[in-house]
Amino acid sequence: MKNLSAILLLFAANTVSGIAQGMSMIAIPWYFASKGIVPEFTIGYLLTNLLILFWAPYCGTLIDKHNRKKLFLILNLCVGVTLLSIASIGWVSGDLPWYWVMIVFTLTFITYNLHYPNLYAFVQEISEEKHYGSITSYIEIQGQLSAMLAGAGATLLLTGVDEAGLTIMGYTLQLPFTLVPWKIHEIFVLDGLTYFLSFFIILMIKYQPLKERKIETLGIIEQFKIGINYLRKFPELLVFGVASYLVFVTVLMEGFLLGAAYVKNHLLETGSVYAFSEIFYAVGAVFAGMTIRFIFKGRSFPLGIIMLTALTAMTYFALYATKSIPVMFIALFMIGITNAGVRIMRTTFLFQKIPNQVFGRTASLFALSNILFRILLLSIFSMSYFNAENNIIFAFLVLFILLVVAVVVLVLNYPKIMNTKSTAEVY
Repeated sequence: MKNLSAILLLFAANTVSGIAQGMSMIAIPWYFASKGIVPEFTIGYLLTNLLILFWAPYCGTLIDKHNRKKLFLILNLCVGVTLLSIASIGWVSGDLPWYWVMIVFTLTFITYNLHYPNLYAFVQEISEEKHYGSITSYIEIQGQLSAMLAGAGATLLLTGVDEAGLTIMGYTLQLPFTLVPWKIHEIFVLDGLTYFLSFFIILMIKYQPLKERKIETLGIIEQFKIGINYLRKFPELLVFGVASYLVFVTVLMEGFLLGAAYVKNHLLETGSVYAFSEIFYAVGAVFAGMTIRFIFKGRSFPLGIIMLTALTAMTYFALYATKSIPVMFIALFMIGITNAGVRIMRTTFLFQKIPNQVFGRTASLFALSNILFRILLLSIFSMSYFNAENNIIFAFLVLFILLVVAVVVLVLNYPKIMNTKSTAEVY
């Protein structure tokens, strides 16, 4: 495989920052749930998405216009400095006010919207087409192994470990050490430091581009229009890209908003259960990363996406209809499989259909649809009804209905999607 060392270093950098970043993004929702200020978090999450609504299209133009390695370096440096600066406020005062915690959440989400499209575009640029399927699977496995370690780390850091060990669901795990629960700003320090380590790993990357890219000299608006005009030529790709993204939309809702409230208000459990559930999600995603290409080998990826989207919908209905910790863990395991499976097949399919020259801009348009759906859902979930007693379960019913609609749209457009030929030569 060409550029193998570059790809391995990129994965290493992604793993390092992903573990600490994952712990922060598990700790933040629980921070708000434990303090009883979920409405503030919901409004903050909504405002974050409104901000990203303008940021996401710009990300696509940056990715297609500039050197993707340099973008990673600048991003890691800026985010690392900002995180450590915010964490220092907590060290000085002894704790961080909730609005600073929300700012870190917003900053991380802004980072996601540049980091992941840039990661996929960079990987597409330096890898051979015959390896697209395996590369996207490896990205998923690497990312979810990081999430597993993040979930385990968050379980320890949020709960702490005393002489009796770590207790989860009534079971005590004996550990050879004790640990005082970390404050949120201490987790942010760890997160910030890993961005600098990731910076130095990326700095060592050397590669030979395998895709020819023209130098983009147009302004932001003109470049954005190129992405729009490209998808106008292939509306079936637009429909596929938007509808197949909805599983990820719901996963973001569950992971960053609904999950913590579900554990606290419906299951009446602690932060360790919430953090531990993320490990089940990650295990499912790793399982999908290792097996999904073989399960659907020789089959249609769009058909596989339809099947996994339907399975995700049924899983959300199970969360709505039950009150059980084991059911929640199994549900998170299944969601890990379906979300990772959809993402692998979706990315591989789009790699095969969309040329690298415009991949960043089309990806940003799909991300834009993702954001609009998140804003819609957050507007619904910000209603006081969902924060009363255990009414959070009805949010999962909403997710179920959304994915049923996605399945119907994909099924109706399936013939057109399957008839789409590689469009690289059209651009």
